[in-house]
Amino acid sequence: MVFAKTSKSAARLSEEVRERQIQKEYLAIVDGKLEKEKGTLEDYLLKNQQKNTSKVVKEGTKNAKIAKLDYEVIKYEAETNLSLLKIHLHTGRHHQIRVQLSNAGHAIYGDQKYGTRGKGKQITLWAYKLILIHPITKKEEIFVSYPEKIGSWKILEDICLDTY
Repeated sequence: MVFAKTSKSAARLSEEVRERQIQKEYLAIVDGKLEKEKGTLEDYLLKNQQKNTSKVVKEGTKNAKIAKLDYEVIKYEAETNLSLLKIHLHTGRHHQIRVQLSNAGHAIYGDQKYGTRGKGKQITLWAYKLILIHPITKKEEIFVSYPEKIGSWKILEDICLDTY
């Protein structure tokens, strides 16, 4: 979350959001071992307002929007059959990461809506990096915050995330 100190800065930050210049990267723990260490998921998503859900549909479906993300496997843990992913969004659709990963057979652990494992647990999806252009200095600013290495996030224990 970013706050502006002045209305001028707020207007500039809002413009960055509208122009999709602000970048966010995520960490997620997902079911199973992915086939590729790095990849791109590209699907068409359709939002259901009444149910507050989205689903993958065929290209050309009325009101469907393209959704694209890149992922990288940081670690696979065979004992739990869980993978830790780094995710970069190209689009920002409703529940995009959750829907696309679930559709690919790798639902996010603890996802009550689109997943099967970790019922009653907190969803293991974390926006850990925010990159924006400072509204006054015009310099790129990078903000990083990692989840605590407890509970479901213990998979991070032996990983130095400063390089990510």
